[in-house]
Amino acid sequence: MSAIATVLTRAIDGVDAVKVSVEAHIVNGLPGVVLVGLPEAAVKESRERVRSALISSGFNFPQRKIILNLAPADLPKQGGRYDLAIAIAVLIASNQIDGDRCAQFEFLGELALDGSLRPASGTLAAAIEAHSNNRALICSEQANDPACLSDGTTWHAKSLRSVTDFIETKGQLVRLQQQTTHSHNDQLDLNEVIGQSHGKRALTLAAAGRHHLLMSGTPGSGKSMLAHRLSGILPDCSMTQALEIQRIYSITQRQHPFSTRPFRAPHHSASTAALVGGGNPPQPGEITLAHEGVLFLDELAEFSRATLDNLREPLEAHKIQISRAGRSVVFPANFQLVAATNPCPCGYAGTPQCRCTNAETQRYQARLSGPLMDRFDLHVELRNLDLNELKSTATTDRTLGESAAVRQRVIDAQQKQLQRQSKLNGELSKRELNHFCPLSSSQHQWLATLCEKKQWSLRAWDRIHRVAQTISDLNNETRISDDALKEATLFRRSGLSTRG
Repeated sequence: MSAIATVLTRAIDGVDAVKVSVEAHIVNGLPGVVLVGLPEAAVKESRERVRSALISSGFNFPQRKIILNLAPADLPKQGGRYDLAIAIAVLIASNQIDGDRCAQFEFLGELALDGSLRPASGTLAAAIEAHSNNRALICSEQANDPACLSDGTTWHAKSLRSVTDFIETKGQLVRLQQQTTHSHNDQLDLNEVIGQSHGKRALTLAAAGRHHLLMSGTPGSGKSMLAHRLSGILPDCSMTQALEIQRIYSITQRQHPFSTRPFRAPHHSASTAALVGGGNPPQPGEITLAHEGVLFLDELAEFSRATLDNLREPLEAHKIQISRAGRSVVFPANFQLVAATNPCPCGYAGTPQCRCTNAETQRYQARLSGPLMDRFDLHVELRNLDLNELKSTATTDRTLGESAAVRQRVIDAQQKQLQRQSKLNGELSKRELNHFCPLSSSQHQWLATLCEKKQWSLRAWDRIHRVAQTISDLNNETRISDDALKEATLFRRSGLSTRG
């Protein structure tokens, strides 16, 4: 009877690790390897890698016809991640090793010609899924492997021979231990920003309620400087959020400090695919790499309008669907958007230094669509400090550890929100907003009159309402106060200002 063996591994589909069965069938016929199951070029090349790895590791390569099937057949297979599973399946099918213990394991890794193992992407996702099915993952040895964050058992191997010795209980592998140590880079501090109290207030509100923030102003006014200090006042991720982030970075074979929120700042020349994701196979973009963190878009108006408009759906849905012929992949994209822009092409609109015509300024501002502008909860205008202001603030605004103090206020405000509604104010739907954060009848009437006068949309109304609740939370108030509601309207703009 012909020999058949089945070994389990994992394919990556979006951010999910999908089970793949590698079936090896050795039959009489001309020696050769037939690989089926929708493999792409890199997978087909595994035939030669596996052959050399087996011989280099001291095994025989069967001189018969070998049929390899990667199931399910309708799932595209990419890369060399299946090499180890294919090699183990061939060894079991040819009776060179005992496969009785293999049902306990899943195998993941690319083989070098000398039989050593190379890393594959998505080890954390594979480890989590293997554990959920009561199996351990065997993968290549690599530094800071995120697979160690899984609750399951993960074994590290250096070579094919070390894996086979382990399967046959002739040797041991290194078992990864769960590591959850918090790693923080040196954070930039708010005390380095001179003046700009209005901008700091907006940044604090953005952090406390997870509100999207747009800063506009002349060059050198501190927009980018403030944005890069947002990370220093944000709370650490929860364990669940940290695992989601590590899962994404594991799939893209990037590393990110555990518990630290991502801060992504793509250049304005970035393409739509680079920003929201794309390619074939689909790869995550910057909005997914910023999941549970911050996406900072500097020089917002320099991005193409089509690229920016592609942000509108994920800003609301917190995910992005990438569709290609025959398949569709969903990537998470729950990010906080912070943007900075100049009011005109030269950046000095409303000042004597401005060289732009009214038509040029209007065309520049028209790059930012109304629906996109509506999605910013906070709009703040910054201006350069004059010499006298610089002198007066240089000695008064340099509080050491300012970010640490603000961060504690942010943490306290977020705890109030989570206790009240199990989510942050910036994530509330309209129904939830009205239920958990009601306005009084007089406040409702006052805001309705103001929105009608300013011609603000219903979406703008909700943004003001959310920000007002965050202000009240920071002020330790039990409900939205009139002062909080009025302050919230100060962070609402219908467009970019051109005032001097």
